Amino acid sequence: MLSALEVFTIVSVGLMVGVEASVAFVMNPIFSALPEDSGQLARSHGGRMLGAAMPVWYISSLVLVAVWAVAGWHHPGRSLVVMAGALLILSVVMSILLLVPINNRGKTWTPDNRPADWKQQMNRWDRLHYIRVAVIVAAFALLVTALV
Repeated sequence: MLSALEVFTIVSVGLMVGVEASVAFVMNPIFSALPEDSGQLARSHGGRMLGAAMPVWYISSLVLVAVWAVAGWHHPGRSLVVMAGALLILSVVMSILLLVPINNRGKTWTPDNRPADWKQQMNRWDRLHYIRVAVIVAAFALLVTALV
């Protein structure tokens, strides 16, 4: 049973890392290259769509890691699982305090109501998101290492 939990957790966190890395290194650069208002509209739509899905994914991944840490407490690699959990907690805190406020503003913007500094706000979100991606990649790496 523990093995199934470990694999399911790694797949869940790994897919989350893939989505977030795709946003950082593929989608947002594409959106930034779109002409005129298209990029801002795309980011607003992405903010609404992923803003609804990702909190559930982050929390469920964290819960899975916590269950793994408790269920595997007497197994090798438990300290790596606990460290991965701590990094996922950091990613959730970063999200709530730093990224979500920007996203909540950005997802309501249209070409008619966006602030003059909208590009600077999106650049700040991108920089913070790169850090968050690094944190969850590290958590993923710790989980994989704990399994092997």
